[in-house]
Amino acid sequence: MSMTSIVFPGQGSQEPGMGRDLAEHWSEAMDMWKKAERQSGLPLREIYWDGDEGAMAATRNLQPALTVVNINLWLFLADRLSPAGVAGHSLGEYSALFAARVLPVDQFLELVCLRGKLMDEATNQDGRMAAILKLDQAQVEGLVADAAAATGQDVRIANFNSPGQFVVSGHAQAVDHVCAGVKPLKGRAMPLAVSNAFHSPYMREAGLELAKYMDKLDWNDPRIPVYLNVTARPEASGQALKEIMKQQMTSSVHWVQTIGNQYADGMRTFVELGPKGVLSRLISQILKDREDIKTLSVGSLEQTASLEESLA
Repeated sequence: MSMTSIVFPGQGSQEPGMGRDLAEHWSEAMDMWKKAERQSGLPLREIYWDGDEGAMAATRNLQPALTVVNINLWLFLADRLSPAGVAGHSLGEYSALFAARVLPVDQFLELVCLRGKLMDEATNQDGRMAAILKLDQAQVEGLVADAAAATGQDVRIANFNSPGQFVVSGHAQAVDHVCAGVKPLKGRAMPLAVSNAFHSPYMREAGLELAKYMDKLDWNDPRIPVYLNVTARPEASGQALKEIMKQQMTSSVHWVQTIGNQYADGMRTFVELGPKGVLSRLISQILKDREDIKTLSVGSLEQTASLEESLA
């Protein structure tokens, strides 16, 4: 069997009812929901299982809830998986750290709940994000450079998601300038409904607050290599992971490079643990010229049952 990577999705992969089937089947999964509710002070099961759409989109609620779904799938399947590496997209990176046993479960849940709260509170009417589709990296980099020069405002590529999908983040005026330049190049721009410019300097204060809290936690060396958003590379030391994770909130998500590096390091099977299968589709696009890869998405109890057959 080929070497396997486990990947965990982040914000945007939430959906109504997520994680309910596994929690009702397996008491340990239900216990994790209850722990996250106690830690966050939020009725997460009520929000996501009863389908309150407005509350489901709130960052404060979404981050602990989606993380619980991801890690419950991991805990349920861990003895059937022997990954050579793990990675997570933005918020999903915290699930990857948990899978690699970098942080104890209570500290890990505290950290994710705090991250969701800080990002929810970091509202800024000047901060904006937009997805840019159907253009290549050089074209998007050109638009970003032009917008920064024309407006004098900060804007950057926040997410390198696939060779034809990027997210720009920064000052509203500069992001709008990027979006205006997309159509003439036959691309597509989609403004994102977020409260601030995530993965940019606009998140500096929230990032500093989270970094202070990170210093209080017990960071262990990873049991599985964790490929990081900031560097696209793994780190062998828990302390090094902590210092890089302190930068995550204001740094770009280098997902294309992360998956490329995992492929270069021998990983050929990519198993996404979490709802919707967004990362599986991105990985198929990133590695589309490779014939020897397999991508699998496992987001429900039913899908866990067919995993071993799919990996064979």
